[in-house]
Amino acid sequence: MNIYCDVPVDLVIDHSVQVDVTRSENAVQANMELEFQRNKERFSFLKWGSTAFHNMLVVPPGSGIVHQVNLEYLGRVVFNTNGMLYPDSVVGTDSHTTMIDGLGVAGWGVGGIEAEAAMLGQPMSMVLPGVVGFKLSGKLRNGVTATDLVLTVTQILRKHGVVGKFVEFYGDGMSELSLADRATIANMSPEYGATMGFFPVDHVTLQYLKLTGRSDETVAMIESYLRANKMFVDYNEAKTFLPFSFYLSFTLPQQERVYSSYLELNLAEVEPCISGPKRPHDRVPLREMKSDWNSCLNNKAGFKGFAVPKEAQDKVAKFSFHGQPAELRHGSVVIAAITSCTNTSNPSVMLGAGLVAKKACELGLQVKPWIKTSLAPGSGVVTKYLLQSGLQEYLNKQGFHIVGYGCTTCIGNSGELDESVASAISENGTIENSNCKRFWLI
Repeated sequence: MNIYCDVPVDLVIDHSVQVDVTRSENAVQANMELEFQRNKERFSFLKWGSTAFHNMLVVPPGSGIVHQVNLEYLGRVVFNTNGMLYPDSVVGTDSHTTMIDGLGVAGWGVGGIEAEAAMLGQPMSMVLPGVVGFKLSGKLRNGVTATDLVLTVTQILRKHGVVGKFVEFYGDGMSELSLADRATIANMSPEYGATMGFFPVDHVTLQYLKLTGRSDETVAMIESYLRANKMFVDYNEAKTFLPFSFYLSFTLPQQERVYSSYLELNLAEVEPCISGPKRPHDRVPLREMKSDWNSCLNNKAGFKGFAVPKEAQDKVAKFSFHGQPAELRHGSVVIAAITSCTNTSNPSVMLGAGLVAKKACELGLQVKPWIKTSLAPGSGVVTKYLLQSGLQEYLNKQGFHIVGYGCTTCIGNSGELDESVASAISENGTIENSNCKRFWLI
């Protein structure tokens, strides 16, 4: 029996890979073999489904993280169905489906039952949301990354309150953001609480579509359709663009766009930062990291505290790691993973990581051997530019060999710690008050 899906369905398998093998040139192959052994029955069922369902595409394991695959390949921006054109939209069974909003495609995450109902043609109802206009101006300073920007934006939006709302980004600063930077901000919608963070289509979007292999004819069709319907942003003709608030309230825009509420950020004011120690939206300026960490040790147990007694804060857990002397303290890193859909689709951040590894090698610095290191790119594209730039060599020297293509450590698939490391942690402190706590590096 063949079943026809009323809407196009793309199934990307990216949540089943686990980091069992690290620090090895063979890590990708070894981890994929284990992945297939563990999921043989499931994968066989999905392979059957790819032929039993019409209008359904199954992207196999090892292809990449769903959201980057969506950006690079699956996202249409404008559908052309037998000559009928209409805007692309998507619902996904992952909260970070919102990453596609960076490409100008309206999308967000839903539950599995809702998604399955949509596959079979059932409508999806929602309360008419408010639309927050977030104006960007200026330009990021040298050395400030998209990760610094998204942590800053997340803090601003959480303070404002955007749960159940759409956020639309606009302003002169938009032209200074690459598509990858926009996708990074859109990806974090679940962290700042919005249904989606939307970036309208403009020339940057069209350039990305060409860069990722969409044909000139397709890109020209997308631009013509969106211009004709006043959904394309041309910063030389900005007054002609109708914002989301127009489509939701049917109110004609004035010179200044009409939104439910407004926010503004000068990109030049963003500074290097991290977040943590427990929640990705607890932003900490990099210059305050040491003092913030010391405060966390002293603070009462909670999101920003561990309540470690003063006399125990300098405790050192000594152990043997495969014959080598090793030690852990409060704040020691035991898992260092370059992963997550937020970062691994952004070339500037990934190349930045490679340059840091290169500089570390030149200075004679080395990641401790007992730290479980891994690199899980969002797609094979990342591997290509890391290899062609010569930076993968330095990442490998620091232990960051590629371990697979998919969601790994960020969803708990980091694999087991070495037994000696795990024992040192369990024997010297509780889970909440142990040496294994670390800052989130999203």
